[in-house]
Amino acid sequence: MPAAPGLTRVLTRYADGRSELSLDPDLRVFVADLVRPYGLPLREDLLAEGVGHAYEELAAGLLAEALGPDEPADVLIQAFDSPDVRPGAPTSLALSRSCAGTPTALALCDQGTAGAFAALRAALAYQRTGVARRAVVVLAEQTALHHQPPEPVTLPDRHCAVVLVCETLPGEELTVRQDSGAVVGRAESAESVESVESVESLKSIESVAEEVRRQAKALGEGAAVLLAAGLEVPGLDAVRVPAGQPFTGLWSALAERLPGWRAERRPVLLADFDPRLGVLSTLTLRAGPPS
Repeated sequence: MPAAPGLTRVLTRYADGRSELSLDPDLRVFVADLVRPYGLPLREDLLAEGVGHAYEELAAGLLAEALGPDEPADVLIQAFDSPDVRPGAPTSLALSRSCAGTPTALALCDQGTAGAFAALRAALAYQRTGVARRAVVVLAEQTALHHQPPEPVTLPDRHCAVVLVCETLPGEELTVRQDSGAVVGRAESAESVESVESVESLKSIESVAEEVRRQAKALGEGAAVLLAAGLEVPGLDAVRVPAGQPFTGLWSALAERLPGWRAERRPVLLADFDPRLGVLSTLTLRAGPPS
């Protein structure tokens, strides 16, 4: 099989404590300016205490671990759902200086848990068009939200970053897919996913589970299935990711288990469903040579 874009490395790192930037007075000014048009109150207690972590600090060391000095990246895409504590700064540009090469740096947000898959799809698109030989996706989430949201949101239990490295890998077949339409809460939600690539429609929650079962069956006997917390697929033998890390948990679990699954040459399916957007996101990986 000819070489195709594949997933060569997945690394994860948790962090405790906070960044000194969480005490920067500019953070309060920046957040206040953002929420003022919507009438949302600040979390003065969190701002005074200094809570939260900067994504550059979370991910820079992990990037250096994932890529050696002789492994330049061509594209770096940072994806996140919960906001950074570095006011107004383009963290993706800062992270691009933490790896070899001078990668094109992009950021993607406001797509819920679907954002991680959308970032990976964009990275693979860069590779398939020949623009990038090596693409890197950085996922990050931190525990603090410095304003009161208009509706309840789920924040992570711990600060976490994940780095995914996409390179050509002989014998591996990697597919990332996103389907929309099931219980869409906002009319514009499907359009935000379609900005990366057109998607197909799902008609109901039941069809979400059925689609996951269909993709697992297509991978054949022995496939390893990894389901995000909150995604229910009755009758499917799968590993369930514990709750607590809504954006990075699925990918941290992949970082832990992929080396063993790859050594066993097992095909892999990851699946996540964002009920706010009505988007089912899946990754299928037919293993290449053992690493």
